[in-house]
Amino acid sequence: MFETPAHAQAAGGAAAAGGTAALIGFLPYLAIFAIFYFLIIRPQQQRVKQHRAMVDAVKKGDDVVTGGGILGKAVRVTDSEVEVEAGPGVKFRVLKATLADVKPRGVPAAANDGAQDSKD
Repeated sequence: MFETPAHAQAAGGAAAAGGTAALIGFLPYLAIFAIFYFLIIRPQQQRVKQHRAMVDAVKKGDDVVTGGGILGKAVRVTDSEVEVEAGPGVKFRVLKATLADVKPRGVPAAANDGAQDSKD
């Protein structure tokens, strides 16, 4: 009619074992998230931060590449826009956020930017 203390303890032990099994079953999901974070999310955040710093540091005379691939020289810089001179007498304004690359004045461009010559 009355339960013994041993039965009550066994039931509590079974509940603890079920919690451990649930934790072990959840660990692969935590591991997958950690792998995605360190291999995909964090490097992308660092690239965005570097690009934002590069675009914010653009100044008059820097060579710029727009998101559309137009090469030019920054002739006037405001808080949110850059006036780019693409050729003699050809000037246009672009948003700073649309700049793809900025080469500071006096820094030579890399030879072929890593491209291989196909002339053999």
